[in-house]
Amino acid sequence: MVDMPLSRYRNRSTRINNPILLLFAAFIAVFVLIPVAALIYLAFSGNMDEWPHLIRYVVPGAIWTTAMLLLGVAVVAGSIGIISAWLVVSFEFPLRRTLSWALVLPFAVPTYLAAYAYGEFLDYTGPIQTALRSLFAFQSGSDYWFPPIRSLPGAILVLSSVLYPYVYLTTRALFLMQGKAACDVARTLGASRRSVFFRIQLPMARPALAIGITLALMETLNDIGAVEYLGINTLTFAIYDTWLNRGNLAGAAQIACAVLFIALAAVSVERWARRRQRFNVNRTTSAVHDAVPLALKGSHRWIATGLCTLPIVFGFGIPAFVLGGYAIRRLDQLFDSRIYLALLDSLLVSSATALCTVVLAFVLAYAARVSRQPIVSLTGKIASFGYAIPGTVLALGVLVPLAAVDNWINAITRGNFGFSVGLLLTGSGLAIVYACSIRFLTMAEGSIESGFQKLSPHLDMAARTLGCNANQTLRGVLLPMMKPAVITAALLVFVDTMKELSATLLLRPFNFNTLATLVYEDASRARVEDASVAALIIVLVGIVPVIVASRSMINNAGKFRTPANS
Repeated sequence: MVDMPLSRYRNRSTRINNPILLLFAAFIAVFVLIPVAALIYLAFSGNMDEWPHLIRYVVPGAIWTTAMLLLGVAVVAGSIGIISAWLVVSFEFPLRRTLSWALVLPFAVPTYLAAYAYGEFLDYTGPIQTALRSLFAFQSGSDYWFPPIRSLPGAILVLSSVLYPYVYLTTRALFLMQGKAACDVARTLGASRRSVFFRIQLPMARPALAIGITLALMETLNDIGAVEYLGINTLTFAIYDTWLNRGNLAGAAQIACAVLFIALAAVSVERWARRRQRFNVNRTTSAVHDAVPLALKGSHRWIATGLCTLPIVFGFGIPAFVLGGYAIRRLDQLFDSRIYLALLDSLLVSSATALCTVVLAFVLAYAARVSRQPIVSLTGKIASFGYAIPGTVLALGVLVPLAAVDNWINAITRGNFGFSVGLLLTGSGLAIVYACSIRFLTMAEGSIESGFQKLSPHLDMAARTLGCNANQTLRGVLLPMMKPAVITAALLVFVDTMKELSATLLLRPFNFNTLATLVYEDASRARVEDASVAALIIVLVGIVPVIVASRSMINNAGKFRTPANS
């Protein structure tokens, strides 16, 4: 009898229809959709003369290579992520607590840096082949066979080694929420531990597995530096090659539309897979406290430790070893002005992107909290597709409208004042900020929305009953309590912008280098050692949010329980 009036009062007191807030939400939707609309316009308005050549020689091979790369990353990264998550949640073994957060360290390594490191590590002059020649007295490379890293299987290995944490994080969280009750019931009915995993835990984790794999595949689609270095002609690289090397902007836009379709299809599949996730989470969280890891004995303890250590070695250890070794030998670059100029540009672009993205994400999350207007829900869905758009595709879509605005401003100043202001948008880092803000808006919104979900609606109600209006409640109550979530969102966007290569490479003005593009320039000239200092700075900066996210993940899941004896 009490719940119904309270629910009605809560809806009346906390739901607001602020026209400025709704207008801002509509602006965000337009903000995201403009590059997509420009890309489609460019694709259909361009010359189709070179399209037969693209269809015959470029697109079929690129589609096949992309499909095989996506399939390989899905299988390898998915297997690594789900096995490591299952082990750290279900069993107790040496170094489990350390490995549980260290398994996220490959997040700090961009895909292109991992490719450069693997190329040096497994090259003919690298430590592995050098050791083989010394051990077996081989005189040259023709005396033995060694798998080439610059190949499709090599690209699958490199990308999977740094992208598996997407699967690890999502499946680990769901394994923790499953609790132990379902597994215990299956064991009492005579099921083995292997059968419990494949018939109980794995099917229950399918939504989280789909989310993690989809995120890894979107990062694979976005990559351009690793696939170019490893000699893999994907659709994303075909866009870059068609635009810059062939000078066919319309053809690049047409290929970009195909990539955009694939990315949006992947996001749709991911949303479909987690359509009931909230229901499952609510049903299973009561069993979290029963999730006690089983203490392994004998050799099984060390096998589990080894299986969880290998992904860290491949995803973080090898890149850190190669880049760190090169950086020690090139400490003279610490006095190179190029490093500091690129670092300054990276800091400016990343800071501006973090600020812009967090403001937009906070408006979206707050609007979703206080308003039930359809435009708010629609804006949130539109904004969530930004992360699915590869950086190369975004660069094409951003360039066209910003160039048009630049030309319009130039025409006004020249006609009315007799001088030209130059390229204000495309000639500065603003185009990069625009593209990265669209791409990482979903990430910031997810972090801030999670923060809002931890705040009870009764806080808003209490503030309103004490005489505060909506603005006073936001400034005096919600903003101070949301500070950790906002800082986390800004930090994640900042670091991902520091690592972003695809959009930055295509949108940067002349004489403008970020650390990512500086590394790319040196590595593309086979001078990976010269790029080591800048590359190591990117990795070191990326470690900070990785550690924060790992600790937050462990704290949210609860402290480790005392293991049960087998």
